[in-house]
Amino acid sequence: MTPLSKKDAGEIIRLARFRAGVTWSAIAERIGKAPTWTVAALLGQHPMTAEEATAVGELLSLEPEVVESLQMQPYRGSGEQATPTDPTIYRLYEALGVYGPAIKELIHEEFGDGIMSAINFRMDVQRRQDPTGDRVVITLDGKFLDYNW
Repeated sequence: MTPLSKKDAGEIIRLARFRAGVTWSAIAERIGKAPTWTVAALLGQHPMTAEEATAVGELLSLEPEVVESLQMQPYRGSGEQATPTDPTIYRLYEALGVYGPAIKELIHEEFGDGIMSAINFRMDVQRRQDPTGDRVVITLDGKFLDYNW
């Protein structure tokens, strides 16, 4: 059996999910994880347990090499390094480009010299109704890690 990269497995999963008519939220519910974590894992950014990977494999009728790939340790953040052209992802880059330095300053002012962890981390994406058009609410919730000199 030829090993399957997490990136290739992610593309197979995207197509299988579409063909099966299963939502990301339904997959997350099936494995008992948050939707954002689940999608990131299925797209290659987190390893799943054998139990989680098997449940997804059964739900989406995935081949064994895809289920195996879901359990592999990822190379996180190893995607495209150039500014992306996908409008949704580009807007997140744009938002961090504009607000990143302000967020950094506010973190330092409130917590001191340190960073927000992306390891001890939670994220949520929600829809909020608004009379001017629905809003996307993204919550980044990371543990503060102080620099130890």
